[in-house]
Amino acid sequence: MRKQALFALAALATVCAAQAPPKDRHVIVISIDGFPAYALNDEWVAVPNLRALIKSGVAAQSMKPVNPTVTWPNHTSMVTGVLPAKHGVLYNGAPVRGAAGQPVKVEPFVPKPKLVRGTTIYDVAHKAGLTTAEVDWVAIQDAPTITWAFAEYGYPQRPVEREMIAAGLVTEKQMKEFRNLPIMLRDEIWTLAGEHIITKHKPNLLLFHLLTTDSLQHRYGSHTLAAYTALSHADAKVGRLIEATKKAGIYERTTFLIVSDHGFRTFDRRIAPNALLAEKGLDKVAYVIPEGGTAMVYVTQPEGKAQTIATLKQLFSTLEGVTRVIEPADFAAWGYPDPAQEPRMADLVLATTGSYSFSAATRDGAIQREPTGASPGAHGYLNDDTLMQAIFIASGRGIKRGVKLGNVSNLDVAPTIAHLLGVALPEADHKPLATILE
Repeated sequence: MRKQALFALAALATVCAAQAPPKDRHVIVISIDGFPAYALNDEWVAVPNLRALIKSGVAAQSMKPVNPTVTWPNHTSMVTGVLPAKHGVLYNGAPVRGAAGQPVKVEPFVPKPKLVRGTTIYDVAHKAGLTTAEVDWVAIQDAPTITWAFAEYGYPQRPVEREMIAAGLVTEKQMKEFRNLPIMLRDEIWTLAGEHIITKHKPNLLLFHLLTTDSLQHRYGSHTLAAYTALSHADAKVGRLIEATKKAGIYERTTFLIVSDHGFRTFDRRIAPNALLAEKGLDKVAYVIPEGGTAMVYVTQPEGKAQTIATLKQLFSTLEGVTRVIEPADFAAWGYPDPAQEPRMADLVLATTGSYSFSAATRDGAIQREPTGASPGAHGYLNDDTLMQAIFIASGRGIKRGVKLGNVSNLDVAPTIAHLLGVALPEADHKPLATILE
């Protein structure tokens, strides 16, 4: 009997060992916010570190984002493998409805467990006993399954920040004033945090996000000297993180995934739906949240809602620059949730293209032109727009070299990470990118 029990325990240990993921694997996901596929495909864009990763690995021709093509929804899809219709992140924060007739606000400081529906890749990695880390990732505030975190705004009393202060990498003052620092300095400090976490803690999974690329393209537009300088700036940060893995002695065991959340388009006219609502006396029954190339229309007065929606559809269908008014019956086709099932979702979605972008302005006319010489940039356009396509690069442990990879979906990212780490992500809608995996 004792011998049988010992055999049973040995068999159980073997099964458990087979199910446990290897702890000597490392995946570093670097998101370069707003890096367009067209820029990576331009051989004259100076990104030598990315070119070296592509040479030793693979790059997609482009990666299709999800709607809306803004930062938080797409980063969340890349770590869940599902559409916003499932994970529920529709903005850079969570929409909060006020009293009847009041505007809908977007609240960014929402803990991840309340914001993100479903399971993320860092949730399953942590549950499997792997270590996880994030630097300036989004929709991840106070995530209990992140082992080491350096948040978007930095917090002086949190462990990683305290370690960095003690090591002389940052100052107490920088941490206290972090959210007010220039974006390029924040990118620098985030990179210092990434280097520190890699060399000191050697996480199995690191989610890392750079933002200067997005900020400069918003201000100066796409296809500009400022835009391409920002991309080169980000490339240098990537090179430093690669060097950090060498210093940490984990380079040969590390897979690098370089991604972006969306592309960029330059515009010269703003559409202000809320200004139009005010002109028509409808600002107490509806409110519009702009997301760049799309806008979310909420009916804020429950009484007579169906008639209000019909009125709004007619009003916005004839507004200059609006190319499409998407109704709930078509939401699923674009990856949006059903508002009858998801209270965060709007009642209509407006879309534009070309040289227009939506604005939150509430006065000065429904169509507003940019000053002469100004060429700001935006994203948020529907995800079939060629200029909204993102990047995907994979290189390092477990990645084949030189595979021709066409257009992929960012829903492929999370299951591919899961495969590389040796964990399962059954809720993902897509499968790993098998053609690039050894």
